[in-house]
Amino acid sequence: MTDKNRYTQRAGRGLALAVSMAALLAAMPAGAQQGSSPAPSTSSLLEEMVATGVVTQAQADKILKGAQARDAAKAATVAQTGQGTPPAQPAVRVQYVPQIVKDEIKAELKKEVMAKAEAEGWAAPGETPEWSKRIKISGDVRGRFESSSFPSGNAVGSFDQVNFSALNARSTPFDAKQGHLHNFRTGGAAGTNALSFNNWDEDRTRERIRARVGLEADIGEGFTTGVRLATGDSSSPVSTNQTLGGSGGNFSKYQVWLDRAFIAYAPELPKQWGLNVTAGRFDNPFFGTDLVWDGDLGFDGLAAKGRYEAAKGVTPFVTAGAFPIYNTDFNFSSYSEEKGGSQDRWLYGVQAGTDWKATPDTSVKLAAAYYLFDNIGGKRKDCNYADITCGSDVFRPTFAQKGNSYMGLRNNLGSSTTPDADPNYQYFGLASGFRELALTGRVDYDGLKPLFPDQALRVSFDGEFVKNLAFDKQKVAAKSVIPGVAAGNNGLNNRRNDVFEGGDTGYLARVTVGTPKLAKRWDWSASLAYKYVESDAVVDAFTDSDFGMGGTNLKGFILGGKLALAKNVWAGAHWMSADSISGGSYSNDLFLLDLNARF
Repeated sequence: MTDKNRYTQRAGRGLALAVSMAALLAAMPAGAQQGSSPAPSTSSLLEEMVATGVVTQAQADKILKGAQARDAAKAATVAQTGQGTPPAQPAVRVQYVPQIVKDEIKAELKKEVMAKAEAEGWAAPGETPEWSKRIKISGDVRGRFESSSFPSGNAVGSFDQVNFSALNARSTPFDAKQGHLHNFRTGGAAGTNALSFNNWDEDRTRERIRARVGLEADIGEGFTTGVRLATGDSSSPVSTNQTLGGSGGNFSKYQVWLDRAFIAYAPELPKQWGLNVTAGRFDNPFFGTDLVWDGDLGFDGLAAKGRYEAAKGVTPFVTAGAFPIYNTDFNFSSYSEEKGGSQDRWLYGVQAGTDWKATPDTSVKLAAAYYLFDNIGGKRKDCNYADITCGSDVFRPTFAQKGNSYMGLRNNLGSSTTPDADPNYQYFGLASGFRELALTGRVDYDGLKPLFPDQALRVSFDGEFVKNLAFDKQKVAAKSVIPGVAAGNNGLNNRRNDVFEGGDTGYLARVTVGTPKLAKRWDWSASLAYKYVESDAVVDAFTDSDFGMGGTNLKGFILGGKLALAKNVWAGAHWMSADSISGGSYSNDLFLLDLNARF
């Protein structure tokens, strides 16, 4: 039993005894006080209270001594005035309990019990326990109807349609031997020649839910900690959606994932300064749009954010962090007696910017960021043609969406007596490295009140530009092939007529009109955006998972709106039209209808 439970039981017994005793004393008839009927002994009651821990022995002695002193004083007064006969002076037990003693006992009991309750923090008078004020529980539930359609003309069967993420997730590599290259393009045969393709031509509708619940606690002296659980079809870092009827169907239960778990420290500093350091798994610490980072993405690692109010309305800020993306399996490779070296992948990021209150109605935020992905690009190594495993396999992405340029990771050496039958086992890695420069800005204008006095409307403009400084088009074009396959037939994705067309640039521009927060019924907002993101502008695994069904090598428009149905309930609708920029033709129209509730 915990100390708190023991204190609770003890206080409960004490309060019960106090209430019973007070009721008994209050109900005593006058005759009982004069000895005409048996009366409870003050010392007996006090002995019981000492035994149950309500009062201490010293407090009981004090109360009894006070009662005896008052009785003696009263007896002396009677003797002096000649009124009545002085009562006997018992040494220990008394039959008469004056009203003043009753009141004093009740006051002492109340003071003792409530003082202990407040000191222990489990029942402060007139308010909730102190510990409950330091814990915040929040969450949300979203129901979604999703309709995805594909206009005619998509290049079904092209290299761009290949699901490289699914190929890399296999326990055995894909066999891309030259004699079956045509199969590689059109779907392959059974076994290791069987390919995985993304859906490019069949319209789909599905109903989805997202549920998240989190707890955050202030643990004192500048420290906070928190956890959040969320649904999801898989461990995908960019989606917490769960398709209804998925995961086996038949009303099967759905998985819940650890979505956030962190410890943060914010020391007490002068008002113009601010510092926050967070470790664990937490929200995106950088200011940006969904051009570079998906809105659901959580960051693992360590991040620090600092700000300083340099002048009234001008507050520069800096954010920096280090984030492990992939940690090499301790037993890599499990199929080999000799283990491969560690090939961990990291993201290092730094961003500097400023908040500026330009006018009473205009706020501006500008920032520049540099994101360095260390060891994320593929590296090709020599392998024995017959080996199922190879040291280069560790360079394949463990998660991807689509759009980035790929390369075969193995130079398969040696041959059998029948070379045409030899396998060409392959996994696939990213053909480019990534060092992303991102420029981000937002302007909020709140000066529409004279035109709309009944609504607090805001007009916001936000945008972002990104360029991958590590991209070299000629080098990527030369690398994005399958080794061991004849030139002209070995090129992978982002090619048209075997000419590599990939790029390194992306941008997004958006305007939003409406109430800044959906805080009450009929609050609303509407937005229109244009997005353009070339194949290797950003890592496709971490960008928006909805536009074009996720990934890069996409351009198009996004139209959206939200309407509050209650303080904590709102509906939303979005239409996204995306087309491919390079490689095989691809178009997708996505319609999302959402109902959200938060607590």
